Amino acid sequence: MGVILVPIVEGKLDVWKQWIGELNGSRQREFASFNSRYGLIKHEAWLAETPAGPVVIAIHEGPGSDDLMPKLGPSQDSFDVWFKGKLNDIHGMDVTQPPPGPMPVRHLG
Repeated sequence: MGVILVPIVEGKLDVWKQWIGELNGSRQREFASFNSRYGLIKHEAWLAETPAGPVVIAIHEGPGSDDLMPKLGPSQDSFDVWFKGKLNDIHGMDVTQPPPGPMPVRHLG
């Protein structure tokens, strides 16, 4: 399972809400196809208001969850390009580039 915690760029909260509306509405079939192509069986997001501003907590589960970002980055599928553009616009997250810094380490309690 992949878990992402990412801030929303200042002034982009309404854009995020519209995007989520599209994913659950007019682009629902494309989003379902996206999840299927990447081997995801669950893909959910929650909005959290913090003192530093709004953040999104997203999970993606399934056999393809570990490879989602490395495979999405170079994809030229039209939906994927649109999806990546929204990630960059709303979150400042460019999945075509490796993330800065070291990857998080999983600790078991």
